[in-house]
Amino acid sequence: MIKPSPWPKRLRQNPLYAYQTPIVGKVTGGTFHKMFRPDLSRLGQWAAPALDVELRFNGIGEEFFSGALPLVSQWDRLLKNQGTWVGSFTQLSPQGQVLQDTPTEVALIPTDQGRGMRQEIRKYPPGQPMEETVLNYRSLGRGVLFCDTGAFSQGAIQWSPVSEFGAELGLIHGQERLRLAQVFQRQPQISSLTLIREHLQGSTPIQRPPLSVDQLVGTWSGQATTVFPDLQPDQAMATQLVVQRLGGDRPQGPVFDHRIQQTLSFGQSPPIQTEARQLDTSLQFDQGTQPITVLLLPDGASATFPTAIQPGKPFFLEVGWLIAPDQRQRLIRTYNAQGTWASLTLVIEHKQA
Repeated sequence: MIKPSPWPKRLRQNPLYAYQTPIVGKVTGGTFHKMFRPDLSRLGQWAAPALDVELRFNGIGEEFFSGALPLVSQWDRLLKNQGTWVGSFTQLSPQGQVLQDTPTEVALIPTDQGRGMRQEIRKYPPGQPMEETVLNYRSLGRGVLFCDTGAFSQGAIQWSPVSEFGAELGLIHGQERLRLAQVFQRQPQISSLTLIREHLQGSTPIQRPPLSVDQLVGTWSGQATTVFPDLQPDQAMATQLVVQRLGGDRPQGPVFDHRIQQTLSFGQSPPIQTEARQLDTSLQFDQGTQPITVLLLPDGASATFPTAIQPGKPFFLEVGWLIAPDQRQRLIRTYNAQGTWASLTLVIEHKQA
């Protein structure tokens, strides 16, 4: 029997949760602890998070971690990412424009009969020598969680207005992965994004067009499964998302200002309706106390994040992936009103005919 999720209550209390958009939000953040701040300069470098990764990432000592081994289920979910992933790291501006694309190869190789992991990261910057990083680890850091499919997120466990902040969100489907890193450099607005598209070595990736609102218009039904940092049991519930265009589109400067309406339902909770303005390849949800920006990206991807993080307000980071015209995944990393990481939710949804 599926346990009820706490979301309906939160949806009633916090209008922010209405912005679980159909369009959508990769970041590799460090973990906050005492006086230490996460080093986000290598965001997006690693394919899966681990203890050794965070140690290198933060530049701090072993005493930072308890050394406790992860639950078997979390490690098994990491193993669903094993293999050699070929692709590229695409640097994006805060508006979603492509700035640079670097070919990459990331190998996740189980060691010691699956109890350890060796990670080899190779980058091939155009016109420059190959860069290689090798990591070995046997446990996972506190800022990471995996879902049953192998989807994962790693990043900061606490937001602070005076520290760098960021997170990575990674989706997996068959022999392909899509990851997105979002970074906030000591400011409430997003500073940079990195889109990572990969496929297993020897396979042929599917070519997908950039995401558009027209692809998202319709009724999407699916299931949301939430995992928690304290490793309490996963919670699942049915979802429905209805996306439609509104009338009254009007020119506004060099682009058109289109109105988009979405209606979101979780389980038996009352539906919540929100509206957004479409400005070129972005959507602006300006209602509520925490405005939300959604970027429509290459290969059916989308990024969702606060337009400006408001202290004392809950918020979330999201990546979306239109895998097929009628199939979509979204991964949502949620922070509470205190800025503390609260949960990770994977939504798998299908478009009704």
